[in-house]
Amino acid sequence: MSEPDTTAPSPSTWAPLQRLSSWVPIRSLARRHRRRIRDHLLSLSERDRYLRFGYPASDEQIARYVAGLDFDRDEVLGIFNRRLQLVAMAHLAYEPLPQRQGKPAMAEFGVSVLEKGRGRGFGARLFERAALHARNRGIETLFIHALSENAPMLKIARKAGAKVERDGAESEAWLRLPPDTVASHVGEAIERHMAELDFQFKRHIRVLGDIIDGVAEVKSQYEDAGKAAKQ
Repeated sequence: MSEPDTTAPSPSTWAPLQRLSSWVPIRSLARRHRRRIRDHLLSLSERDRYLRFGYPASDEQIARYVAGLDFDRDEVLGIFNRRLQLVAMAHLAYEPLPQRQGKPAMAEFGVSVLEKGRGRGFGARLFERAALHARNRGIETLFIHALSENAPMLKIARKAGAKVERDGAESEAWLRLPPDTVASHVGEAIERHMAELDFQFKRHIRVLGDIIDGVAEVKSQYEDAGKAAKQ
């Protein structure tokens, strides 16, 4: 009988590498990002605004929403593309009062993804990160209030194990969160640090690209001027 091949890696060996390959940098947003947040939300179509806010939010209503974001109390998360455009964002609101009578206060989750960023699981990743943030702050339940027709949002909630209740045109979902641990705090800190490094790398690459484009433009103008002088 042949002995088992102990050189072959087990599935658990590949798990960290598989997670790293599908890692999405999610950055915490602050007051200085208000303009980027406003631009992101204003880029949403009328239909997407309706699903995100529960009503067809106008430009003025979006501007008021962004101006009222409380970055000291809440957590706002974002995903940037290579051009440093905010393609997806989530708002985790820590309400001072319970959403349901007789229940402890919960953190409420809302998310939006630009059309160009869909199909990559950004909404689900933002939900996971928001759940981790709430868990590490002693929140027991993550709450979602969405239109019943917002199938993508409710699908994310159900997949995460949330209990979804439908009441006509509106639905509510609750996800019970496990207690925080040292590992959960370390994991969030690592995610935050790596996302910041990713953003700074993208920013430097963009600056370098702008410099190269500028040099190419000056060179082109110089060559055109030389050709004109010879004519």
